[in-house]
Amino acid sequence: MFFKRRGYLRKEADERLIQTLYELKEVWNKQKEIVERSVEPSGAVLAKLKVDEAKYFFLLKEAKRRKIRMG
Repeated sequence: MFFKRRGYLRKEADERLIQTLYELKEVWNKQKEIVERSVEPSGAVLAKLKVDEAKYFFLLKEAKRRKIRMG
């Protein structure tokens, strides 16, 4: 009984992780596009870009560790 619930919870958490990954990738790409288009980006914009990139790669490593396929 408990093992079925654990599998369900893991699957639900994996789906949330994948959804968050897609959202963060979109945010990171938009931020990167803003920096590329700007003539002289401010330090705050560059810092936000680095933070978004770090978040995305952290979750990507977590998905890889859990062996989740995003396809």
